[in-house]
Amino acid sequence: MAKFELKLPKMGESVAEATITSWLKEVGDTIEADEAVLEIATDKVDSEVPSEVDGVLIEKLFDVDDVVQVGQTIAVIEIDGDDSGSNQAPKSEPAKVEEANETPAVADVVKTVVAAKETVAPIVNSGERFYSPLVKNMAKKEGVSQVELDTIPGSGKDGRVTKNDMLSYIENRGSQPQAAPAKIEEAPKTTPVKATEEVKPKPTPTPVVASGDDEIIEMTRMGKLIAHHMVESVQTSAHVQSFIEADVTKIWNWRKKVKDDFFKREGENLTFTPIFMEAIAKALRDFPMMNISLQGDTIIKKKHINLGMAAALGDGNLIVPVIKDADQLNLVGMTKKVNDLAKRARENNLKPDDIQGGTYTVTNVGTFGSIMGTPIINQPQVGILALGAIRKMPAVVETPEGDFIGIRYRMFLSHSYDHRVVNGALGGQFVKAVKDYLESWDSNREI
Repeated sequence: MAKFELKLPKMGESVAEATITSWLKEVGDTIEADEAVLEIATDKVDSEVPSEVDGVLIEKLFDVDDVVQVGQTIAVIEIDGDDSGSNQAPKSEPAKVEEANETPAVADVVKTVVAAKETVAPIVNSGERFYSPLVKNMAKKEGVSQVELDTIPGSGKDGRVTKNDMLSYIENRGSQPQAAPAKIEEAPKTTPVKATEEVKPKPTPTPVVASGDDEIIEMTRMGKLIAHHMVESVQTSAHVQSFIEADVTKIWNWRKKVKDDFFKREGENLTFTPIFMEAIAKALRDFPMMNISLQGDTIIKKKHINLGMAAALGDGNLIVPVIKDADQLNLVGMTKKVNDLAKRARENNLKPDDIQGGTYTVTNVGTFGSIMGTPIINQPQVGILALGAIRKMPAVVETPEGDFIGIRYRMFLSHSYDHRVVNGALGGQFVKAVKDYLESWDSNREI
């Protein structure tokens, strides 16, 4: 009997790890190819990991809530056949150890590193310093102690230690073994002011007291991720809003006229969302400096226009699937893409790639009856547009024969943008371009 190693698959360009949320199979269970073995969660989306082979699950290498890196073996499945291919890799490790034993000095170093890794205490967040699961796992794997980790300068937001910081520290660790301890000992002598600042007590938030009649509800994993993402965005970007009102009477009447025939021909409901997405994609093409990201002091101008579309999940939370190359789609293609992503979001069937690579985000607050909103930017983007509810309003209508009061369909567009790189002129011109595209809709357009 052969053994097959089930590894955590790659789930997108920026996804390096995942948390195991549940095992769908137990040791001893028979598994068919493409059958889900376990469920995982990333900071983007939940997903299932299917088996690539038929066989029997004989070993689970991780427990629920463990963080696993992409490419790590998470389970072993016994399959029919010769035990040749899958076990060759583990056998190579003893050979390497034997080679190391040929040199006593190298062998001593290996033993020291192994012993250090086994005795490293669990890494925890120190004071106001937050360490991501990836950084904690790297520290554990490389034998970096809590004391060492606390001294590593962080290049991330608020001084957080990033993956690159860890790689740089680990690479230079052997060449300067005494650098970090020396700084720790000298710091109190040379910079007493900083030492005093470090031990300054952290402000304690006012405790919330729950009475006996109150219900205590634990935040969901998704809720915690969203909360962290929102706070981080506000702390990162200088949020500014611009508002503009658009007359969408032409669009309202045109959609009413063509939606039934559209459904008969395409089998899809024609909503307002794809119409708005088309206009926003055109405006982004006109104003490419809205389709950017900011990394440190460097602006990254995106080649592709990938529109994020805030969609509701079955549990009430929101997720942002992405319409790739939105400016290349016609209205039929845009409609099918919008409907497909919205449907799979409601059914919790989105794939990691469906939510990767967004360059600008749109959220429809009008779905919930709101006439406008001030949405928070979806990092690392620099803008997000909120679509308000469409309302029948009395408005002044200008004609060659004179002005008159008429009933029009109008809506507010709320544009939040990062004032670090987007000034008021660009932010206002962009949202006005969206308005102009909507108001100049061709009432005789054919699809």
